[in-house]
Amino acid sequence: MNIHTVSIICPVFNEEKYIEACIVSILEQDYPKEAMEVLFIDGNSTDNSTGIIKRYTAQYSFLKLLNNPERIVPYALNKGLEAAKGEVIMRLDAHCTYPTNYISELVRYLYQLNADNVGGVWNTQPAKDTPICQAIAFASSHPFGVGGSMHKIGASKIMETDTVPFGCYKREIFDKTGLFDTDLVRNQDDEFNGRLLNLGGKIYLIPQVIINYTARDTLCKMRKMYYQYGLYKPLVNKKLGAPATVRQFFPILFLLGLTIGGVVCMIWPLLLHFYTSVLLLYLFIGIVVGSMGAIRAHQPLLALLMPYVFFNIHMSYGIGYLVGIFNVLGKKTAQVKPSR
Repeated sequence: MNIHTVSIICPVFNEEKYIEACIVSILEQDYPKEAMEVLFIDGNSTDNSTGIIKRYTAQYSFLKLLNNPERIVPYALNKGLEAAKGEVIMRLDAHCTYPTNYISELVRYLYQLNADNVGGVWNTQPAKDTPICQAIAFASSHPFGVGGSMHKIGASKIMETDTVPFGCYKREIFDKTGLFDTDLVRNQDDEFNGRLLNLGGKIYLIPQVIINYTARDTLCKMRKMYYQYGLYKPLVNKKLGAPATVRQFFPILFLLGLTIGGVVCMIWPLLLHFYTSVLLLYLFIGIVVGSMGAIRAHQPLLALLMPYVFFNIHMSYGIGYLVGIFNVLGKKTAQVKPSR
């Protein structure tokens, strides 16, 4: 069997809680270590992330630590690409762990399917064994929370798609597409994959390959993440020259309906019944979905927490998307700090 050399790029910023588990899962891979290099690109972490990484780079020559003074993910990815020597480029995220056959399976499918990018699906896990962390993880992997993102909610068969988490690419693809867009603190993989598809590339989701993804551990961090997802989505659409999908508009329609609808009901009270009916339906769906999660997790509190977590996801994304539209129209660049 032809063994392809693989360069793994892993952006890091303040990941001391997760980076060691990530590194251990990389060391346990069944892919030949002599055909691997792992580049940890640190964005000036202020915790002990680099200290943990250095312990391992001192023991394993194929693990390397590079610095990313610009701190944000697309710069880290581009620095990794400039340093990478492999035939295959694979991105990993530090807050995940990977099954022992992760690298070997993705490389196999990359060439077997004659694909340009392949990726697995998330098994979203709570950061802590607490009701709120369980609710965040469950909401982040349910269609009512995240729509039809197949890598988040799960898929039953190999399928062509428009994006995959992290990605496993043939090196020569970057000669055609260029590097990752440094304007995008979030969604840089969506924009890159959009460019890839526009050039006739093929992206496949491989559901047999499972990534253990750790969800955010607080509502504040979750809100910030979804706000940033929404914030950068209009800019991605503009850069790709692609219209927004119906799915992208649901959170902003919910936001506008909630705010404008309340004002309209003050002017035309006859609409109040319809307005409250929609809100009650939303709450009912949240409770039903939460009850299903409560039964599965043996955690009754989820039935009450889930509607609130869903509401936070939808509002955060919707507000971010609305601000993103104004930024695009006003030709402003969003400024956000790097964060886990």
